[in-house]
Amino acid sequence: MSTKVLTLVGSLRAGSVNRQLAETAALIAPEGVEVEIFEGLGRIPFYNEDIDVEGSVPEAAVALRAAAAGADAVLLVCPEYNGTMPAVLKNAIDWLSRPFGTSAISGTPAAVIGSAFGQFGGVWAHDDARKSLGIAGASVVEDVRLSIGASVTRFAEIHPKDDAEVVEQIRTVLETLADSSAVAAA
Repeated sequence: MSTKVLTLVGSLRAGSVNRQLAETAALIAPEGVEVEIFEGLGRIPFYNEDIDVEGSVPEAAVALRAAAAGADAVLLVCPEYNGTMPAVLKNAIDWLSRPFGTSAISGTPAAVIGSAFGQFGGVWAHDDARKSLGIAGASVVEDVRLSIGASVTRFAEIHPKDDAEVVEQIRTVLETLADSSAVAAA
């Protein structure tokens, strides 16, 4: 049985360390785990109930919901912007939360990882993202915590895929998500 993990990256910048963490997850995923990095978060308009009606939902939001509906788990890779998660991730969660109670992420195992410049690696942002995911109906896997600090210096000369400690931590995150997905499916 394969586990499909939908991965949402909170930084839109092409060279972002968080994007590199998502790419690393896709490269090192354990056997039986497929990591899909969703492209297009920047094209999704801010959530507005007026446009969230049949026939008016923006294509980018439809694609996000379809990707989530086809996934067994969700992984947010989240930087910290001004002490919290980036608006692009919060907006994605808002779109994924509807319709409330029967959304594409309702009951779906979800986890948050990421890196930030500060020594705590974005802990506040990750806590906010987990809270928002839980309220949106996802089943947040609280055991998964990976906040990598000092990203600017740690990854100044290497890609996260070349950092053995980070690779092992990401592999553990993916294994835990896969296990949680199997339990949810049973």
